[in-house]
Amino acid sequence: MQTYPLGKLPHNVMEKLISDIPSSDSRLHLGPGVGLDCAVIDFGETYLVAKSDPITFTAEQIGWYAVHINANDIATTGAEPRWFLATLLLPEGTKSELVEEIFSQLTSACSEIGAELVGGHTEITSGLDRPIISGTMLGEVSKASLITPKGATPGDIVLLTKGIPIEAGSILARECTDLLQGIDPIILERAREYLVRPGISVVKEALIATNIGGVTAMHDPTEGGLASGLWELADAADVGIRIDEKSIHILPEAEIICEQLSVDPISAIASGALLLTVTEGAVERIMAALEKVEIPVSHIGQVFQGEGVFIDRFGVMEKMPWPERDAIATLFESLSQ
Repeated sequence: MQTYPLGKLPHNVMEKLISDIPSSDSRLHLGPGVGLDCAVIDFGETYLVAKSDPITFTAEQIGWYAVHINANDIATTGAEPRWFLATLLLPEGTKSELVEEIFSQLTSACSEIGAELVGGHTEITSGLDRPIISGTMLGEVSKASLITPKGATPGDIVLLTKGIPIEAGSILARECTDLLQGIDPIILERAREYLVRPGISVVKEALIATNIGGVTAMHDPTEGGLASGLWELADAADVGIRIDEKSIHILPEAEIICEQLSVDPISAIASGALLLTVTEGAVERIMAALEKVEIPVSHIGQVFQGEGVFIDRFGVMEKMPWPERDAIATLFESLSQ
């Protein structure tokens, strides 16, 4: 019997599982698929957009994480995150202060993005050594404004906001302090604060770009980082993507931390950055609008007719591997052995 390591199931396994799911509901506009992070359901004049995701790599700020991670994917469809449900599983012996703190995180994070906590479930569960939370965010979008990962088209320009890996940099700085003792404490503190500076939410930039127009696809690179995000975009739209490695902004504190821990920053969980494919005519307008609100954005590549993801490394074009798992999942598994 086959077993799987920590992290997402391999993409080829997911493709097989998803292909076996029956669907007969005519109102399901977009169902499950590799690289398709949200379900889209026809609600008459609008689409209801739904997303579910757990928080598993860290126990710090999990309520805050859960809201923003799910809201990010909703925003990549052009929808506004509106309603959030949380399932919170707590280990035996959990103190009331922790429960109250997680609920405070949930409500404050919802307030930040204009969503509401509308339901869920909470229980004490045996066999856990830390809290686990899984969230579901619902959003709404007009039919004319819907954007899906299937929309990337040959000739489109690939943009990346903020830099990478925001989430991995923060998690590693928080969870691996014993292995990072040789690094300047100021660098570690800056990395821990990546959650708020430059920020893990991409809702603002996604909605700004959507309102300007010319966006053909958006993706929030989570597990597997930028590398998986690019592959998922290419796979969903049945196109190829070429990337220039020199144009990828790796945040300086994260780069130092990743180097110390032998973590590949391109394959590490990168929530907080937004991948966009944009028509050539809209590139300058979108970049200018984002820079106006102090959201850095880089032109990192282009979509082409074909398949696969390729990266230009100092003038040599190589095929970028699709990560079998996230780089920090590999690290954490090695540390647990």
